[in-house]
Amino acid sequence: MALDEALTNLAAIDPRKSQLVELKYFGGLTIEETAEVLEVSTPTVERDWHLAKIWLHRKISRTVMNHE
Repeated sequence: MALDEALTNLAAIDPRKSQLVELKYFGGLTIEETAEVLEVSTPTVERDWHLAKIWLHRKISRTVMNHE
């Protein structure tokens, strides 16, 4: 539930990062495959993946802490 909410929030802020998470995490695509689908470079996917994971971790952590 927290992940779904966090992904929805991320999509509103940065749709490409949200799509990247869906492709890599749920779709199981590699960095290279994700770059091809998104039509961006591999370094861009690597950078966006790193930032998206950090952003999601923070968002989910806050959501969990607020519900305790």
